[in-house]
Formats: sequence, C-alpha cells, structure tokens
Amino acid sequence: MKSEARDLPPLIGAGGRVKLPGSKSISNRVLLLAALAEGQAEITGLLDSDDTRVMLAALQALGIAVRREGETAHVQGGAGRFPAAQADLFMGNAGTAIRPLTAALALLGGDYALHGVPRMHERPIGDLVDALRQFGCEIRYTGQEGYPPLHIGASHFRLNGDVAVRGDVSSQFLTALLLALPLKASDHDIAIAVQGELISKPYIEITLNLLRRFGVQVRRTGWERFVIPAGSGLRSPGRIAVEGDASSASYFLAAGVLGQWHGKGAPVRVEGVGRDSIQGDVAFARVLEDLGAQVRWGDDFIETDGLQAGLTALRGGDIDCLAIPDAAMTLAMTALFADAPTTLTAIGSWRVKETDRIHAMATELTKLGAKVESGPDWLRVHPLPAVQWRSAAIATYDDHRMAMCFSLASFGHADIRILDPGCVAKTYPGYFDDFARIARPVPVIAIDGPTASGKGSIATAVAEALGFVCLDSGVLYRLTAWEALQQGVPLDDSDALTRLAADLPVTFAAGGIVLNGHVFDAAQLRTEAVGQAASTIAAIPSVREALFALQRSFRRAPGLVADGRDMGTVVFPDAPLKVFLTASAHSRAERRYKQLISQGIPAILADVFAELELRDARDTQRDVAALKPAPDAQLLDSTDLSLEQTVEAVLALWRQSV
Repeated sequence: MKSEARDLPPLIGAGGRVKLPGSKSISNRVLLLAALAEGQAEITGLLDSDDTRVMLAALQALGIAVRREGETAHVQGGAGRFPAAQADLFMGNAGTAIRPLTAALALLGGDYALHGVPRMHERPIGDLVDALRQFGCEIRYTGQEGYPPLHIGASHFRLNGDVAVRGDVSSQFLTALLLALPLKASDHDIAIAVQGELISKPYIEITLNLLRRFGVQVRRTGWERFVIPAGSGLRSPGRIAVEGDASSASYFLAAGVLGQWHGKGAPVRVEGVGRDSIQGDVAFARVLEDLGAQVRWGDDFIETDGLQAGLTALRGGDIDCLAIPDAAMTLAMTALFADAPTTLTAIGSWRVKETDRIHAMATELTKLGAKVESGPDWLRVHPLPAVQWRSAAIATYDDHRMAMCFSLASFGHADIRILDPGCVAKTYPGYFDDFARIARPVPVIAIDGPTASGKGSIATAVAEALGFVCLDSGVLYRLTAWEALQQGVPLDDSDALTRLAADLPVTFAAGGIVLNGHVFDAAQLRTEAVGQAASTIAAIPSVREALFALQRSFRRAPGLVADGRDMGTVVFPDAPLKVFLTASAHSRAERRYKQLISQGIPAILADVFAELELRDARDTQRDVAALKPAPDAQLLDSTDLSLEQTVEAVLALWRQSV
C-alpha cells in the first residue's frame, strides 16, 4: 500500500545527533548464522524493519525458536539444521534474506517455496542457483528462469573441486555460499572460485568477520578464491551486538556538509558506527573528506561539520563506487552542490537493486532541474545553480534509498515532495522523523488575520527588519481575480479559474508586481471589485490548491514573512511563529476607508464596514481553509496599537521563539 506523500520544507541548515538503527546487512547475516549455529545467541541492536521482519518470520516458519524484545533477539540455534522440512516462505523484497536462505535450504534439502513481491521476482538469483546445483542441490524456478520464485527439493550433496560463482553481479551470491557452506564442511575443505571482478568487497568483509565470530575462519586468496576449512562448524558466540547502519549514516553525514551552505548549520554526528566499523560503507565518510568535507571520527561516532577551511563547495570529479554501491547514491545528491560535474563509476549493480537505480536517479534528478548523463554502469551529475532548482514531486519506486537520498534535495532552493515515503520501512522506519530532528527549515513567520487588520503593512515592516522575504498571499488571489475580470471568466467557473491560477505568470521585483508584463501598483489590486472577486475565488478548493505551490515557493533563505488567512493553518503549518492579528471591526473599517481615500478611490465608511462584515462571514464560514487561528498561533489585537508598536510586538514574539 502506498503511503501519503511527505512535503519537505527548504532547509537553511542542519545540526544534532542521530542514533543509527542497526545495520540491515549485519542484522540478517547474524540472524541466519544464529539460527544455523549450535547454542543460543543474544543479538543486541537488531534492526527492526521490513527486511529483518521477513527474515525473522522465515526462521520461525522453519521451526527456529526466536524471542524478540525491542532491539534484542534471543535465537535458539538449530545446530546445523532447520526443524521444519517443509515451508512456504514470503521474502518480500529482501535480498539479504532470500539469497542466503536459498543457499542454506538448498544445501540441507527439503520441500521449500520461496517467493516475494513482484520486484523480487525481477532480481536475478540464477548465478547463485547455478553454483548450488554444482553441489547436487535440487532447485527449480517456478516463474521466469533465473529469478525467484523458487522451489527447493532434496539435496544430494557432492564435491567436485572448486565451486564457481559470479562476483560481478551481486556480492550477495558469494555471501550466501559463505554463510551456508559451513553446514557441509565437516569432513572436507570447500573452495569457492569467484568468476569476474568481485563487487562490493566490503560486504564480503562483513560476512567473513561475522563468520569468525561464529567460529569459522575462512581462508582466501585475494578476492578470487575462498576456502571453508574442514571441521568448520557454526557455534554461537553467546552475545553479539549489531552496529548502526553505515549506509543510512550517509544521509546525515551529507546533511552535516550541505547544512552549512547558508551559514546556519552545526555539526551532525551519527552514533553507532565509528573508525573501527566492520562495514564498508563507512568509506563514504572518507570519500566526503576527499571531496572537501570536514569529518571527525570516534570509536562509536562519525561527525561532519561543513567544508574544510578555504573551500566554498565540494569538489567534483570521478569517484569509483565499486566498494560503496549503496552509499554512492548519496554522492549523486551531494554532486548537485559540487564545484564541477561528478561521475560515479562501477555502479552497474544499481540496475538490479530494489529498482533500476541508475534510471530512477537520473529521472528524479532531472525533475529538480539537474543535467544528468548515464550509461550501463555510470552516472554523471552536473552542479545545479541556485536559480535553476525546480520544485518537484519525487517518485521513490518502492526503493527505500531513493526516498532517503532525495530528502537531501531540501537543502536546495525548491519545495520537495517525497511520494510513498513509507518505503523507508524496508530498513529505516523512523528515517524522516530523525531527519526532521536534525534539519533546520528556512524560518517562516506566518501572519494571519481578517481583512484590514494591517497584516500587509506589518508583514512588510517585519520582513524589512529581519532581512526576510515577504509574501502577501492575498495579492496572488487578487492577481487571479484581476486576470479573471480582464478575461471575462465567470467567477462560478471553477475549472477555468483553476487553469488561470495554475498558469499565473507572476513575478515579484523591486519595482512591484508583474503579471504578463504588466506592472501593478497597489491601487489597481485594492479596488472593491477585485477584492470581492478575490474573496469569492479564494473559497474554491481547486484554485487554492493551484496557488498553494506558488505560495510555498517564496520560502527562501534567510527566511519568510507570509501574511494571509491560512498561512499558519494550511500553507506553512510548520512555521515556528504564527501570529493571528485581530482588531475591532470598526477599527478595521476605518483603516480600509482611509487606505482607499489615500489611493484616490471614492469610498463611504458605512459601505466599507458592511462589505468588511460580508467578507469576514465568507472567510470564516467557507469549507476550505476557513479564516481561523492555528492552535499554536499567538493572538495579537492591534486595535489600540500603532503600526510601529504592532511590528515591535511581532518582533518580540519572534525573538522569544528562536
């Protein structure tokens, strides 16, 4: 099921600490080893995600006793066997679960079916199956040849020299064999010969490290030949801790660099991995350092803090990503902020991940306005100047890393919407909450209130005092109304009005407001006819939606002051300061009357008062975005305050909120 989209505000900085969830790669390897080993294992720091739940459910279906308490799991090992000789196993889209389980089940033999989500049935497993068949394992494809779903039957284990497996498609095939073959190494050495260049070598290092913890010392010759010694057996270490996920660390480490662009950032520290981590993806931090990031290392943390002295941007260039294929996706995002094009090479494995990541990354980066080139196993990303950033809705392709990577686009100069953000549950269910805790959005002061409460004048003065951008949201509705009146569009034709609002060619410059080349002054947009029309069309949901993105686009560094009727309730609900400005009806009518007279517009005070009451009624009673204070808004009555006093009151509230 698709999850509701997540809108990310533009960020002005980042700072703070994140305790990383457990590593997916370590969690699923340890679970399988503990299930196959002799003895009981207590696993601490275990990742709680879709992929680990898939593995846990499969082990329980195979008869392994597993008890989980939060981040700790107690696993009673099967001493080299699974109690259940028959099972139907749903593996989701967890490559770290289906591939090693396939190897273990095939070597033991039985009656097992393994299947997953549609994308899993597009991810190759043929090279692993070919290797296992060399041992006499009975494995049958029940769908497309070379891909899951699979049926595993009897095992007629035999040794005929080295078993060959390809290493240039996925390192998980070799990992699967290394984890499972100790089950059959009681009497003979078992050797694995890797064909082709082995990719993702650091993930094999993880596998070898964990095998040592479970009593198996694999010998290797370079990265071409691996030997499981005779007499090897899996024995539980008793208690084993899972490191924090180094791949997930990459997003926060990048944030600690990108968050300094506007000078509002602070160090970002990830806890749970450090200088002695067994995970290869910690090399991402070293790559960042080579590109110009300031990085600090500890035993159990890594911290980034902007750029090294003298630099104004990350360096571009060619980066060999063979060892860090998952973390390399984050480099595609940091490349947007580099001083030259960045080319990521040796990423052919991206093609067979949760989605075709080369295609997906190129497609979504282009939405932001970036220039991207790609090939079979490479991706080149050109820097994206601030003025060229575009707001975009980012498709995630049911790929957790796409969703997490593109959160970093919020350091650009556009609004970012992440579609189906729930896909991060595969490895990091709480990612967006943790990201929000270290993110520092471009600040917004939202000033709402009824007609003639002085919002516009006060917002302008506050923005000038703080050096912020100013948005008079009512102007956008008045411009739409003015254009509708000019074109003769009926005010009850919601479809035509929506099309007009969606394509509103408006720009704001020092000289005033420009629409279709026409420069407006205040008097043209403050007539009663335009005001009444604006109030009418503002009640149309589709018109409001069409103008929503335009209003949000004004959120730019160093900050925004936005005035209107739904700035704090609808458009900027995360604004750190929301002010609801009020004044008595008589006071507001007198202000509007004096304003109209000063602009040379004839007016009668009684008529202005009557019209104001009608507009108040329409604004407060409409079905969509009705005029009302946000629950956390500060109420400010300006009836007896001068403009200067009201501005100072708002500034005082702002100082208290930051």
